[in-house]
Amino acid sequence: MTPLTLVIGNKNYSSWSMRPWLVLRQAGIPFEEVRIPLYRPESAALLTTWSPSGKVPALRDGGIRVWDSLAICEYLNERFPEQGLWPADAAARAVARSVSAEMHAGFGALREHMSMNIRARYPGQGRTPECLADIERILAIWTECRARFGGGGDFLFGRFGIADAMVAPVVPHLQAYGVALEGAARDYANAMLALPALQAWVAVAETERIEKFERDE
Repeated sequence: MTPLTLVIGNKNYSSWSMRPWLVLRQAGIPFEEVRIPLYRPESAALLTTWSPSGKVPALRDGGIRVWDSLAICEYLNERFPEQGLWPADAAARAVARSVSAEMHAGFGALREHMSMNIRARYPGQGRTPECLADIERILAIWTECRARFGGGGDFLFGRFGIADAMVAPVVPHLQAYGVALEGAARDYANAMLALPALQAWVAVAETERIEKFERDE
């Protein structure tokens, strides 16, 4: 059987690419990785050969193409139902889908002022009122999900799943910008940082620089 192919961007910066990559890697689903460095003269042409939107990530499964992080994760859930990527309980599953959609559609201030840069450290930067409000909401999600549904493991709904993958990039965001965490939010962030799939992503994050995503340290 031909393995899935996941097309991603620069691991140091592309939080959207990270999400389905973590799902595949942590679930042990075989896949081939195609990395297209972004913001180069040839990037757009390369991207359009894989993704109708011209953006990453994109998944190819034989003749099927799926683009957009959350759509890919939903497809993987349908393709590999035995992996339990959404919670089995209907109430928990509804919350997990809502959290994932909120993460997908919201938190623009965090993305703008605390963009992902795994290898950099910017303590104290980016803390606009809007960004701090985004962080407060995200930490509330983590704390509530852990309290209501997390009894079966270390993640939002016990075992690692799509909801964790959707919020995962926030953890290196907060680490890079020196945001202190407490209580359940701290414990959850530590569990994510210890996740083998996340550690594998961080270990090979590019050392190249894209100047538009860099700031003075």
